[in-house]
Amino acid sequence: MPTIVILAIVGFAAQFVDGSLGMAYGVTSTTLLLAFGTNPAAASATVHLAEIGTTFVSGFSHWRFGNVDWKVVVRVGVPGAVGAFAGATFLSWLSTEVAAPVMAGVLLVLGVYILVRFTLTALPTVKTDKPLPLKFLAPLGVVAGFVDSTGGGGWGPLGTPTLLMSGRLEPRKVVGSIDASEFLVSVAASLGFLATLGAQGIDLGWVIALLGGGMIAAPLAAWLVHKLPPRVLGSAVGGIIVLTNVRTLLRSDWIGASDLVQVVVLSVIAVGWALAIAWSVRAHIQAKATASVSGSDSVSDSDSDAASDSGSDSA
Repeated sequence: MPTIVILAIVGFAAQFVDGSLGMAYGVTSTTLLLAFGTNPAAASATVHLAEIGTTFVSGFSHWRFGNVDWKVVVRVGVPGAVGAFAGATFLSWLSTEVAAPVMAGVLLVLGVYILVRFTLTALPTVKTDKPLPLKFLAPLGVVAGFVDSTGGGGWGPLGTPTLLMSGRLEPRKVVGSIDASEFLVSVAASLGFLATLGAQGIDLGWVIALLGGGMIAAPLAAWLVHKLPPRVLGSAVGGIIVLTNVRTLLRSDWIGASDLVQVVVLSVIAVGWALAIAWSVRAHIQAKATASVSGSDSVSDSDSDAASDSGSDSA
């Protein structure tokens, strides 16, 4: 299958996941480009150029479905743009030999976080409607933007769980606001890479392929944000990221593992990944069953109350 077609499919899948979870487009796409042997800085630059289009369409789609809090977008997105520009400049100064394992390490940490986060815990409920303050959102934006540029992804994995755990914004608006604010981050990161690298190592055909697939998936993901089981999807994506980047690290000059060691380590990770997905599916089914029983109990209670009232009226 031609590389362009593969990249378009990956762009579609990555944006579908990102638009549903509020994370993983950059991490997934950059992981693939690194696997193709792309220079780390060029890989991140390619992904961020594509993200200018995908985040615009995704943000617009989420806005149309009422999933965006614009105050949060501005308060986290502008500082995020500053951090992203700084991160792009920093990564461009690193040599390929140093940047490749560094980026793989960052992606691995993010992948483990996504895998554990969605396998073991459910999304928290909103505890208050108080607005998120700038003193909380600005530092988050700077750090997440810097990691996003240097790691080829990270805006969603850092921003989405942090906002969810704050309990001050409902999940659909967390996802929509993070996706919308990522447009500012993508523009700033791209400007940073272009200012330091120029167009060196950036394949416009790859950018267009990732962009095309992502733009097709963005509206669908925004619509399905209430329908998908996030735990299962998050576990699946996290496992892919962990497996791929462990492979990159094992083959790097820093570790230089033998073929046998690579096979053993990757096999163990693959088994763990399969178990994580099975656990997430089981948890999702149990949650649905519990919700169904609770709903039935509520209906039964209502029927009993109605019967009692009817008896009283007859008396």
